[in-house]
Amino acid sequence: MARILIADDSPTEVYVLQKMLEKNGHEVLVAEDGEQAVNQTRQHQPDLILMDVVMPNLNGFQATRKLSKDPDTSHIPIIIVSSKNQETDKMWGLRQGAKGYLGKPVTEQDLMQQINELLGQ
Repeated sequence: MARILIADDSPTEVYVLQKMLEKNGHEVLVAEDGEQAVNQTRQHQPDLILMDVVMPNLNGFQATRKLSKDPDTSHIPIIIVSSKNQETDKMWGLRQGAKGYLGKPVTEQDLMQQINELLGQ
């Protein structure tokens, strides 16, 4: 299956997402903030990124923009997974380069459906 980077500063959220992904056969990488997400993406080239918005150092919108504008990482789809799920947040996230947007708490079905669509599985 895919190698997926979870960028989230909440250990609980990371745990929940990681369990869902591993149950579905995916390999998981973890970043605790936007800066780590950018560095790990450059280093490990994951197949997909799940990006929180509210994080220290670099927020998810900034990290998404940085990764989607970098020729080395722009091909990697990003799904923003955030408690900020107003329509304006979704629009802004997609404008930054995200390919999907899920509000927290996310269901396994919604998460896997969006991942499979973006990875063409």
